Amino acid sequence: MGLGTGSTVAFVLERLAERIAQGIRVAGVPTSERTAARARELGIPLASLDDLERLDIAIDGADEVDPAGNLVKGGGAALTREKIVAAAADRLVIVVSPDKLVPHLGASFRLPIEVLPFGWRQAAARVRALGLGPELRLGPDRQPVRTDGGNLVLDASFGPVADLAALERALDAIPGVVECGLFVAMAPRVLIGELDGRVRELDFSASSTKES
Repeated sequence: MGLGTGSTVAFVLERLAERIAQGIRVAGVPTSERTAARARELGIPLASLDDLERLDIAIDGADEVDPAGNLVKGGGAALTREKIVAAAADRLVIVVSPDKLVPHLGASFRLPIEVLPFGWRQAAARVRALGLGPELRLGPDRQPVRTDGGNLVLDASFGPVADLAALERALDAIPGVVECGLFVAMAPRVLIGELDGRVRELDFSASSTKES
């Protein structure tokens, strides 16, 4: 199974470790070095995606979820590995809090775009030409944030987009762009943890909504 990155997934890892202690057998493919380190601390067996043809399931978080189940991801700067793992999984499960549900992508979170350090300003200019407002992501030390692959991250402001798939293709076609944080039409099952303890389910693969 794919193991995502972020604060929400941290709780998933803890619960998964409990289930492993109860006897279930799982091999996890982490989407970041941070997730890999935490999984090892919890005793979760890990595997390499290079050794597997497919994953049964990937569990991850999201920064935004729109009414059609499209996602913005990459707040943890792991968007490229997250998208590779999600694409390799038969089922994608997204675990979020209610505030991640938005009327349209870009409503509350900027779009992460991973770029090569070489020529990143030129890539940013091309992103800007598409109508987005990119800024280089800096850490608390005011130095550029680096992904596990050693790349940089642009955070781009954007509003409602009529054709998200077209925007995703246009961004991925820019020289120097490694990947963007748009996860379009991936038919996820979204689990929303409500404050009252209920879990609401939006299953975009089956166009159904459940509550439990």
